Formats: sequence, C-alpha cells, structure tokens
Amino acid sequence: MLRRTSLAAAALLATGALLLTACSAAEAPAPTTSAVADPDASVAVRLVSEPGNLDIRETAGAALDQLLIDNVYQGLVSRTPEQDIVPALASDYEVSPDGLTYTFTLREGVVFHDGQPLTPQDVIWSLTQVRDTASYRDSARLAGVTGITANGQDIVLTLAEPDSSLLWNLTGRAGLILKEGDTTDRKTAANGTGPFTLASWKQGDSVTLARFADYWGDPAGAAEVVFAYIPETQAALNAALAGEVDVVTGFDANLTEQIEANGDFTVEIGASTDKGTLAMNAGEGPLADVKVRQAIRQAIDHDAIVEALGAGQTMYGPIPELDPGYEDLSELVPHDPEAARELLAEAGYDEGDDLELTLTLPSFYGTTVSQILVSNLHDVGITLKVNAVEFSSWLNDVYMNRDYELSFVLHTEAHDFENWANPEYYFAYDDAEVQELFAQSLAATDEAEAADLLAEAARIVSEDHAADWLYNGASVVAVGANITGMPTVNVNERLNLVELTKSEG
Repeated sequence: MLRRTSLAAAALLATGALLLTACSAAEAPAPTTSAVADPDASVAVRLVSEPGNLDIRETAGAALDQLLIDNVYQGLVSRTPEQDIVPALASDYEVSPDGLTYTFTLREGVVFHDGQPLTPQDVIWSLTQVRDTASYRDSARLAGVTGITANGQDIVLTLAEPDSSLLWNLTGRAGLILKEGDTTDRKTAANGTGPFTLASWKQGDSVTLARFADYWGDPAGAAEVVFAYIPETQAALNAALAGEVDVVTGFDANLTEQIEANGDFTVEIGASTDKGTLAMNAGEGPLADVKVRQAIRQAIDHDAIVEALGAGQTMYGPIPELDPGYEDLSELVPHDPEAARELLAEAGYDEGDDLELTLTLPSFYGTTVSQILVSNLHDVGITLKVNAVEFSSWLNDVYMNRDYELSFVLHTEAHDFENWANPEYYFAYDDAEVQELFAQSLAATDEAEAADLLAEAARIVSEDHAADWLYNGASVVAVGANITGMPTVNVNERLNLVELTKSEG
C-alpha cells in the first residue's frame, strides 16, 4: 500500500531544493541570503503570456496554471517542480495495492478566501463536477473514477480499473477544489484555498496576488506578488535594469551578461518539460507522406537551435527527460540534409521542384527558431512561409480547427503524452498501437512498467515522424539579488511562490 504523509512531503521538498541547486547555472553567483526578509514586500515577477480570462475550468493555456495553481487554487495533492507528488489539502493519502481505491485524509481548519470552511462535501462536489461536466477541460481525466465519497474527513475515490495517471491528474486542474455553491465569476475573480488571494487584474498589464492571512499552511513570504505581463524580451530586460521587476521568467539566456553586469540579478537555469514542438498536419497534402515528414526532421539542425537559444537540450521524441518514459531517440533522425533531399526526391519533389509549406506560430515567440527552420528547409529544397499570428488566432485556427500545415508552439505541460494517443487533439495523430500502449500504461500498477510502455509508444510516434521536437527547453530565470525562494525548475508550467521573499533595503 502506498502512503504519503506530511513528513514524507517535507523530505520530498528538501530533495527538490537540492535538485534546484544542481540545475542552476554553474558560474552564476548565488543571490545573497544574509539580508532580512521584508514581510511587507511586494515582488514583481515578469511573465510572458497573459491568460484571456481566469476560468481555470474551461479556458486553455498554461498561463492559467502558472498563475493560479498552488498560489490561489489547490487540490488534495500537488507536485514539486521535479514532478514529485506531495500532499496539499490532504494531509496524507493511501492507494490500495490493486490500484482501485484512493483514500485522502482532508486537512481540518482550511478556509476559502471568502472565509467559508473547506468541507468534505466541497471536495466531493468539485471532483464530481469535473468528472461529469464535458465542457471542463480536464473532465476526461476523472472519467474512470466511479465513486467519490466521504467518511468523516476521509475522501475515497474508487475506480473500476487501475489508472496510473490518476494521482498526477489530481495535482492539476482536474483536482482543484472549489467551494460548492460559490457564485464567483471565475473569468474575472477567484475563491480558492491557496496562500494568495487574487487581489486585482489589470488586463493587458498585470495580475496582483495578496497574502492570505488565514492560510492553513506557512504564510506566504511576500505580502503581494505582481505578475507583470511583458511579452517582448528586450522590454523585460529594460524593466529589470530599471528596477521595475524583481524576477524575469522566460528570460533569454543569451542576454545573461547584460542583466548580470551590475550584480543586481543572477540568471538561474533549471530543467523543464518545455517541448519546442513542430507539429505536422498529416491529414492531407505533402505532409501526409511520411518521407516528407522525415525529410523535414533530418533537414533541421537541432544543435544549432539549442545553441541559438543559449539554453536547453536537443529532443527527438515526445517525452522530455523529466517525464516517465523518456528515451534518447536521436539515432532516429540524425541531421543529414543530403538524406533529406533524397527522401524528398523519392516523394516526388525533385531538385528544382520546390515544396512550399506554411509555418503558423504565435507571434510572441520571436524569430530565432523560425529563421533557422526557413534556412534549414531551404537548403533541402523546401520553401517555408512563416505566418506569425496573435495567440488567440493560433488557438482558433490551429488548436481548435486544425487549419495549418506546420505549427510551432512551446508545449510546457508535463506528462502530456496522452495528446499523441488522442486523435481529437490538434496533432490529429491516430495510431491504434500507440493508443493501446498508452491504455496499457494507464492500467499498469507498477510505475516502471507504466514508464516502459510509454517509452515504447513514444518511439513509435517518433519513428512515424508525427512531428519534430526541436528542443527541450530550459527554465531560464533572472532573479534579483534581494530575492529568495524563487522556483527555477519547470517555471513555465507551474510557479508556486509561497516561499518567495524580498529582503529589506
């Protein structure tokens, strides 16, 4: 029987702190910790992408997870940046050996931001609402839960068959606990149990979180955190140098010397599950030919992309190194422009008969990646037109309507291989063997077996050249010298800021 207690959670968090240190840039001096933290401090954190609204039940985009999960909303369990599952609103939990019963002990004394107490009924209602409301983005994640009941402070979830992803799913949107009957307009406001309340949202500018005085755990280190949305990198650098922001996430590692020059900032580089994904719409046209897809992949110089970005590592399959099922698949698509030209010729695109394709991507990504792709593909006889659009347009045209040939997006979600087993996702990849292997992985009660099945499925996806994974990004964060407690691993996915502090003076 698997059992996690508060003591185990503390050990996991301590381990996470060591891993964060190990992932930091080797040459960068550590920020000073000798100054006294200011309990009344306001800390300004630059983020890149602002959500369109705050409804975390029905709105897509990692910007909401980054802003709200752990800080404002919480679930029974949470996860560390290193992907370890730890208790949250549950003080501990048990999983039966057959994987069919999950028992969570709900903490007592927890209140929502509006002052109402957290009850077992709130948990039952929240999880049932997610499971039974098809419009909720993560509804399917709880589809296998047949029973959601309470016995005193114990919340019991029962399944008809094992689901190795359930605990993980409960650490995300599917597991967030809301107050039953709450009438808060979730598009513009929030009522959670986290260490911060949602104080204000100035659309197009910033979101401010304020310390929640009645938080059940250790109080937030900062009185308030202001998330400043600054999409353009140079503007973010200028804001940091002008003292307008204390932390810059999504920083360009190539600008490290500039921001560290006067000693006010240190650039920290940590691991992440960010996947720079070149999606290929293989439903029709040239990309329906696997030889064309393979040619594109072998034409791309992945090392050059990583070098140009200044951080990260190459990636040749759908699973990043932090996630279960990772395997180095670089041997499948070595950079070989000559082989790419031969594949294109076999597909009917001889020299002089250029193939023309369009790459659609959100405009906030800049031009570094797209310029390399244009050059690499030109070298093998492919003309690439770049169509940079507003993110809302990308969501509508590419994500919702699959109206694209090639698309580039940085997918930050962890444990998201499920998208390759879902033909309805915008990748539109449909392979019965992959879907079966994924199903077997979910049904496995042994973690190692589940990971092996994922690895097998991921290899098939890569061998089918369903997409190209241009790079596994790094978390690049510029942290002010007077700031401590800033996460530096996987910050584009989740950003728990309860330990964030700013020193006085």
